[in-house]
Amino acid sequence: MPVLSALPFLKPAHLQGSRSSPGRQRRHTLPASEFRCLSPEDAVSVFEIEREAFISVSGDCPLHLDEIRHFLTLCPELSLGWFEEGRLVAFIIGSLWDQDRLSQAALTLHKPRGTAVHIHVLAVHRTFRQQGKGSILMWRYLQYLRCLPCARRAVLMCEDFLVPFYEKCGFEALGPCQVTVGALAFTEMRHEVRGHAFMRRNSGC
Repeated sequence: MPVLSALPFLKPAHLQGSRSSPGRQRRHTLPASEFRCLSPEDAVSVFEIEREAFISVSGDCPLHLDEIRHFLTLCPELSLGWFEEGRLVAFIIGSLWDQDRLSQAALTLHKPRGTAVHIHVLAVHRTFRQQGKGSILMWRYLQYLRCLPCARRAVLMCEDFLVPFYEKCGFEALGPCQVTVGALAFTEMRHEVRGHAFMRRNSGC
């Protein structure tokens, strides 16, 4: 059974606690809200959102289109997309890392035996910002990681102005990151993924 289908907190909201009625049939075919892992076929939609979100701020994207396809091919289970009526509105892409701190190689590598989930990017479509979707998606993603046997912690790097956002999501600032991109410097942040064994026993993971 896919992990996502086993977790009630990752099921679409309209399916939680609802039962189908023989006398009622839905006329639409797309779910109102859906959370699922991404695939290489989603890469273009992902890049369009990311490009608009990041280029206007920093002049570059954390992941370019070929890198998005790369990670969605190698480790799609470490991604999560939020879809509204079939349209991608927000996403997270991650990969595994096998060292205590991030290095320049972490930008492009997936280490299958790693225990740290490196969150490369979180982005929300411009028409859905200022609605709390980034925080909600991150919460769901961290809950999902608790059901992955490989995941012990989540790590990311961000610019200083984003540190308060990630602290509210439960991340701890570790100090300056070794990674630089052009003239940009980053703060490295970590979130310990606790209780994964308990979650697996009690959620069907």
